Amino acid sequence: MPKSKLKKFRGSRTCGGGTHKNRRGAGSRGGTGNAGGCKHHFVRDLMRGRVMGKHGFTRPNAREVDVINVGELDSMAGDDGRIDLGKMKVLGRGKLTKPVTVSAAAFSASARSKIEEAGGEVVVS
Repeated sequence: MPKSKLKKFRGSRTCGGGTHKNRRGAGSRGGTGNAGGCKHHFVRDLMRGRVMGKHGFTRPNAREVDVINVGELDSMAGDDGRIDLGKMKVLGRGKLTKPVTVSAAAFSASARSKIEEAGGEVVVS
């Protein structure tokens, strides 16, 4: 039965790595970090999905808007029927069964009509 590598190299100074200088610095790995991504490590980086450089364009005035749908407002309403959403935008997906007063930064046209049809009130804050 063959020995395990651990037992085989027990007591050995370099564990099969040749002379004592061979596994020393980053040169044995081809450089540190992302070195060689366009040269000697190109295929390795390609297989790992690492792509060098900048890609695409980001609009300077693009902003994320937090949204909520009308269907979720029923469960959020308290006893007085008031909901304060702050800087969120209300969209019109879903149904509203009870009259609520909703204050938010913006409303879509369908959300505004659904809230008013249910007997509620829209407040733009």
